[in-house]
Amino acid sequence: MDISNVLIPTGGIVALLFATFLFFKVRRQSPGNEKMRELSSAIREGAMAFLKSEYKVLVIFVAVVTSLLFVISYIPGSNMHWGLSAAFIVGAIFSAVSGNIGMRMATMANARTAEGTKKSLSKGLSIAFSSGAVMGMCVVGLGVIGVFVLYLIFNDPNILFGFGFGASSIALFARVGGGIYTKSADVGADLVGKVEAGIPEDDPRNPAVIADQVGDNVGDVAGMGADLFESYVDSIIATMALAAIAGGFALTNYGENAIILPLIIAGMGIFASIIGTMVVFASKGKNIYGVLRNSLFVSTIITAIFAGIATWYTIGTLEPFYAMVAGLVAGIVIGLSTEYFTSEKRKPAQSIAEASKTGPATVIIQGMVTGMMSTVIPIIAVVIAMLVAYFFADFYGVAISAVGMLSILGISLATDCYGPVADNAQGISEMAGMGKEVRERTEQLDAVGNTTAAMGKGFAIGSAAITSLALIFTYIIMANTLLPAGETLELSLGDPYVISGIFIGAMLPFVFTALTMGAVGKAAHAMVEEVRYQFKKFDLLKSDKNKPDYARCVKISTNRALKAMIIPSLMAVVSPIVVGIVLKPTGLGGLLIGSISTGFVLAIFLANSGGAWDNAKKYIESGNLGGKGSSAHKATIIGDTVGDPCKDTSGPSLNILIKLMSIVSLVFLPLIIAFNL
Repeated sequence: MDISNVLIPTGGIVALLFATFLFFKVRRQSPGNEKMRELSSAIREGAMAFLKSEYKVLVIFVAVVTSLLFVISYIPGSNMHWGLSAAFIVGAIFSAVSGNIGMRMATMANARTAEGTKKSLSKGLSIAFSSGAVMGMCVVGLGVIGVFVLYLIFNDPNILFGFGFGASSIALFARVGGGIYTKSADVGADLVGKVEAGIPEDDPRNPAVIADQVGDNVGDVAGMGADLFESYVDSIIATMALAAIAGGFALTNYGENAIILPLIIAGMGIFASIIGTMVVFASKGKNIYGVLRNSLFVSTIITAIFAGIATWYTIGTLEPFYAMVAGLVAGIVIGLSTEYFTSEKRKPAQSIAEASKTGPATVIIQGMVTGMMSTVIPIIAVVIAMLVAYFFADFYGVAISAVGMLSILGISLATDCYGPVADNAQGISEMAGMGKEVRERTEQLDAVGNTTAAMGKGFAIGSAAITSLALIFTYIIMANTLLPAGETLELSLGDPYVISGIFIGAMLPFVFTALTMGAVGKAAHAMVEEVRYQFKKFDLLKSDKNKPDYARCVKISTNRALKAMIIPSLMAVVSPIVVGIVLKPTGLGGLLIGSISTGFVLAIFLANSGGAWDNAKKYIESGNLGGKGSSAHKATIIGDTVGDPCKDTSGPSLNILIKLMSIVSLVFLPLIIAFNL
């Protein structure tokens, strides 16, 4: 038996076993006193209620699309295999399961993290990070196993596009719905609670405080997990599809083993990520950010070593390995660039804080400047990675560079999902009235979590860009294999169909952003009205006897998010099909180019400006420029409120948009070509 047939599933199984071990490790920890358990339970119930309502919508969508794919596969001349519908269901289920597991883990760990900080900062760090690692390991484990098993069953990488389509669809709904939920609650809680009433961020008198805590989980845990799950599997699938094309570069130069190489590299990344988690568990927790960053560096180095050995053993040359390293390095560079532009310890965020001296308008202007400038390094990093990868291994190299960037996802997602847990722990310590020392420790965990969350978003956007590039190259080569003999797909700037597609593609990220940000604005308006109403009705600011009705705010966020997520999500699925039919495959190719060009840059701008606004506020709250309650602080709260939908709704959702449109184009390409013949 080929060793790869043992190594690949072993990596996935080990990841799931390690996640199970960490789950029970966290579960054994104390959830604290009765008040802490009550708060944690309220957050958990709100989060699971949202997921349950969201899944009711998703079941309908999955059923309709599955039926459509199955029916189309039996239409003469469609050139679509029935296996696409089966792969679609599996991809959708795996994506939903990974998000669900992450949500359950995070909502179980929040009170335990707060309780753990009573003993020490390192104890709280260990619990919060373990919960994030459960999510990371489940994502990579399910991803590798899902792709590997489907490939064994169908022995056709093109069928795997259905798996990616299912994962991408669920990810977009989860990211958009979760993003709208979390930011409508956050904005409502901040504008009325902190700005109008002048009470602390997580004051239990604020009716929106539980909805805000729930939102951290549905947006930054379930949403982020589903987002990176589809990036992970899409990059692997694109590389396998490119390697399987008859007469293609990879098959000609490296042989059939090039098809399974991305799965082997992903498996190596799993083992390296597990080793990286040990760095965190072995730390004393004194320099939290340094520990988390070192775990990433260790995992990166070990992945490179393992992947180099595996590449040489599998195909007998290191050319794809060099391409993989280019993507791996680009991912680290993008993460560090995001950290620089968003951290409260760096000049960009501090310059926004300085601008608060003259009011919220200058805070917003400086934040926009910071976000725009932050696009330079990620763009250059992706361009260099693409060119280096192409030099060594053609289009196959570009695709495998995306695999390289995402190979350490097990540890990078753990670092990212640690943030919402730390945020919840800080909120629970505030609402439960825990001691000053505990609150200071949870604030330290939360402060680092803001930076790691910003880095995670930057990493997700960067990986989306290079994955989308791989999918576009796959689209071009696949189109040429499907077109009749003598015809080729040429994306020439002299072709009006291509130019039309580019303009439409460049427009779509802006329309998508408008829809998602507008949805947050409308939902936040309803939340503000509700919080004001409860403050007045229950006299919450003057009497401690009356308790706010948290459930009403949770319900508002849930209902608004579910309604608003449908149109943007459907737009991503329908647009490529319509453009492909009307403007032909050349116009669809132009759409993909236009969407990634503006979508990538816009996503970086929104995510980093939002992160910088948030940490400029944190910088002042730490005692600078007058500290909490000062006019400068109030100005940065306004900036942070503007940035909330930028960094947690529209920005992160854009990377799924560009990937989903690419994968939809690949799934329906045979039908589009058949229609235009």
